[in-house]
Amino acid sequence: MTSTGMRTEAEDSGPSGYAAARLRLLQEGARSGPPRRAALAELTDEWLTGLFGAGTQDGKDSKRGTDRTNGTDGTNGTDAARLAQKGAGGRREGLRGVSLVAVGGYGRGELSPRSDLDLLLLHDGSDSGAVAALADRIWYPVWDLGLALDHSVRTPGEARKTAGDDLKVQLGLLDARHIAGDLGLTASLRTAVLADWRNQAPKRLLELQELCVERAERQGELQYLLEPDLKEARGGLRDATALRAVAASWLADAPREGLADARRQLLDVRDALHLATGRATDRLALQEQDQVAAELGLLDADTLLRQVYEAARVVSYASDVTWREVGRVLKSRAVRPRLRAMLGGGAKPAAERSPLAEGVVEMDGEVVLARAARPERDPVLPLRAAAAAAQSGLPLSLHAVRRMAAVARPLPTPWPAEAREQLVTLLGSGRPTIEVWEALEAEGLITRLLPDWERVRCRPQRNAVHIWTVDRHLIETAVRASELARRVGRPDLLLVASLLHDIGKGWPGDHSVAGEIIARDVATRIGFDRADVAVLATLVRHHLLLVDTATRRDLEDPATVRSVAEAVGSQGTLELLHALTEADALATGPAAWSSWRSSLVTDLVKRVAAVLAGDAPEEPEAAAPTAEQERLAIEAFRTGGPVLALRAQTEPPTEEEPSGDPEPLGVELLIAVPDQPGVLPAVAGVLAMHRLTVRTAELRAFDLPDGVRGSVLLLNWRVAAEYGSLPQAARLRADLVRALEGSLDIAARLAERDAAYPRRRGTIAPPPRVTVAPAASRHATVIEVRAHDAPGLLHRIGRALEDASVRVRSMHVSTLGANAVDAFYVTGPEGAPLPGEEAASVARGLEEMLRG
Repeated sequence: MTSTGMRTEAEDSGPSGYAAARLRLLQEGARSGPPRRAALAELTDEWLTGLFGAGTQDGKDSKRGTDRTNGTDGTNGTDAARLAQKGAGGRREGLRGVSLVAVGGYGRGELSPRSDLDLLLLHDGSDSGAVAALADRIWYPVWDLGLALDHSVRTPGEARKTAGDDLKVQLGLLDARHIAGDLGLTASLRTAVLADWRNQAPKRLLELQELCVERAERQGELQYLLEPDLKEARGGLRDATALRAVAASWLADAPREGLADARRQLLDVRDALHLATGRATDRLALQEQDQVAAELGLLDADTLLRQVYEAARVVSYASDVTWREVGRVLKSRAVRPRLRAMLGGGAKPAAERSPLAEGVVEMDGEVVLARAARPERDPVLPLRAAAAAAQSGLPLSLHAVRRMAAVARPLPTPWPAEAREQLVTLLGSGRPTIEVWEALEAEGLITRLLPDWERVRCRPQRNAVHIWTVDRHLIETAVRASELARRVGRPDLLLVASLLHDIGKGWPGDHSVAGEIIARDVATRIGFDRADVAVLATLVRHHLLLVDTATRRDLEDPATVRSVAEAVGSQGTLELLHALTEADALATGPAAWSSWRSSLVTDLVKRVAAVLAGDAPEEPEAAAPTAEQERLAIEAFRTGGPVLALRAQTEPPTEEEPSGDPEPLGVELLIAVPDQPGVLPAVAGVLAMHRLTVRTAELRAFDLPDGVRGSVLLLNWRVAAEYGSLPQAARLRADLVRALEGSLDIAARLAERDAAYPRRRGTIAPPPRVTVAPAASRHATVIEVRAHDAPGLLHRIGRALEDASVRVRSMHVSTLGANAVDAFYVTGPEGAPLPGEEAASVARGLEEMLRG
C-alpha cells in the first residue's frame, strides 16, 4: 500500500484506520530501516493533522472526550471549531495562531515501532480555552491507541524560556518540525530556538558535554557491553543526537564519514528490538539477541553485537574528536581577545609547533604532521606519529590520521627496525595508548599494519569475567603489561605478546593453538629474529598455562612443575610468561585476578625457576675484537685521547622491494679511549647533549699487545638523531675531550636544555627498578637497570656507579621501545665481584638516585 493510500484510510477511518494502517506498515517485510521509519512518521503526521483540524465531528468523538470538553475545564466543543475556522480546514499550513509541532526523534521523521510521540501544541496565547480543548482532541486519541506520548502546550515565549531552563527541552526543539496549523508560528519558533542555541553555545555545549559524561558513567560504553542500552550508553543514539546539536551550534562539526551509517544501524537494531519484544525498550537483553538478529537477517547474536559495537565505535570516536574540537574553539575564543590586546590588534599569530619526532609536531594540543612530512614516502610515519602522541599523552589529529591513511605507503616485509621499535613504544606508553590506537583503528590503519586484527576487531566475549571485546582486551593487556615492564629483561617481547596473546580468538578451535601460528607469522613480518619469534610463539601458546596450572593442579607433584618447565624452556621466557599472565588477568576484569591467584602463580613460578636453574648456562666468552676495533684501540693508546668512527648501518632491500633503497638502522659509533675514570658518564653525556638516542651499547676493556702496559676501553654504540642530521665526528670528539678533562659541565648543560622546554603531560612511567642478578657471572657482579628511557639516563647511571667506587667491566645497553634495559658487569677496585651486601647497597643507591 502506498503512503497516500494509508493517509486516506487514516483520515477516513479515524483512530482505528490509523491503527490498521500502522500495523500493516510494520508487518511489511519489504520495507524496513529508514524508509519504514519515514513512512511511519508520515502516516502519523496525516493522522494527527486530521485530529488537529477536525474540531467536533458530528458524533465521532469519544464519550470521554465530549464530557471533558463540556464543562470539566470550562470550555465547550465550539472552542475547537472556532480555531478551525481561523484557517483552511486544519491542514499543515492553514491555521493561524496555533500549530502542532513534532520535536525530538519524531521531529527528525524517525519513528521506531514503539517510539514516543513527542509533540508540542504551540499557540500565540490569544485563546487559552480553545487551545486546551484542541489539546484534548489530540492527546486522548493517542492515549486511546496505547501510544506513548510526550506532550506540552506552550507559547513561543514559554517554549524558549523552558528551553533555557532545561537543556533536554532545548535539544528536542532543535529538531522541531511543523505538522499542522500556523506554519509561520512554527517557523518563527525554530528560528528563535536556533538563534538562542548559537548565541548561548559556549555555555550550553559545556552543559551538554557534562550530560554526556554523566550518562556514560552511568550506562557504560555501548561498544563493550553484552546487554547494551542502544540509546543511553556511550556511543549510542543519545550521543549521535548530541553531535547534531553541536553541528547546529556552528562551533564545530563531527567527522561525517561513516557517522550516518552508524546511526542508521543503531536505529535499525532498535526497530528490530521493538518488533521482537513488542515493547518500547532500548536495552538489548541477552535473551532477545537471537530474535533481533533473525529480524535483521543476521547470522547470529554475535554478528548482531559486532555490528552494534562497530556502529558505537564510530559514534564514540566522532564524539571524542568533536568534543576535543569544541574545547579547542572555546579555548581559542577565550584567549583571542587578550592576545589581540597584547599585540595591539594585529594579525592572529601562527600556532606554535613543537617537534615531537621526525615528521611529527605538537600544535594546539594535538599531534599533527610537520609541514615537511611526506607520508607517501615514509611508511613508518603512522607508527612514529602514534608513538609520539602516546608518549606525550596527546591525541592524534583527525586530519593527520586521515592523511596518513589516504597516502601512506605500506610497510615492507619484514618491517624495518624503526617501525618495530615505534610499535613497541606505542604499546608501552600506558593508558594514552588506547586513545591513539582507536584513532588509528577508526581510519583502518591498524588492520593495514596487522591484517589479522580484523578477525578480533569488535568481537564480543560472552563470558561474565570479560568486560571488553577481544580487541580492546588486547590493548588493555598491553597497557597493563607496560606497568610490569621493569620485571622483565625483554619488555618489547612482553608488550608484543600482550597484543597478540588472544589473536587466535578470531579463528575456530583452541585460540591458543591458532594464536601460536598467527603470532609466528606476525612476529616474523614485523622483523623479530628467529629466537624472538620462538619466544613470542611460546608465550601466546602458553599464555594460560601458569594460571590454569596454579589453580587446577597439585603444585606439590613434581610432574606438574616439570611439565611447565618443559613447556616454558628458559628462565627468560618464564619471566615474560609470569608478567603476561598477570597483565592478561588484570585486563580481563576484577574477577580474573586476586591475591590468592597471584600467590598461587608466584609459587608455581618459583618452583619452575628452580627446575630451570639446574641447567643454567655459563656466561659466554666475549667475542674477539675486530680489526677496526683493534686499530682504533692502538691509535687511542698512541695519542692518549679518544678516537671515534661513525658508520651508517642499513638493512638490505627486501624481497618485496628488491630495487629499493636500503633501510637505515641508525649509525654505528665506535669509540676507543684510554682506560680512565669517568669514561662511561662522559661518553653518554656527550651523546645526550647532541640529541643522539642510544639504541644499543656495549663497553669492554681491550688488552694491548704483550709488552705494552695499559688498557683501552672500547665502546660500540648504535645511535640515531632525534631531529635533523647527525653531528660531525670532530665535534663529538672535541666535546668528549673536554668532558674527560672536566672542562665541560654535562649535567648543567642537560639541565639547561630540559628547563628550556616545558614538560608535556604524558604517561606516568612505572618507577625504575635496579637489581643484582644472582649467579649471572663468575667474574663480575651484574647489576640490571630497568627504567624509562630518557635523555641523559646513561650519563646519570655512569656517574652513580663512579661515585660508588665500582668499575664497569662491560655493559650491555638496549632500548626497547620506551624502556631501557641495561646490564652492567661491575667489579671492585681489585677486579673481583662485589660481596653480596656491597652489591645490594650499590643497587639500592642507584635505584634511589633514579627515583629522585
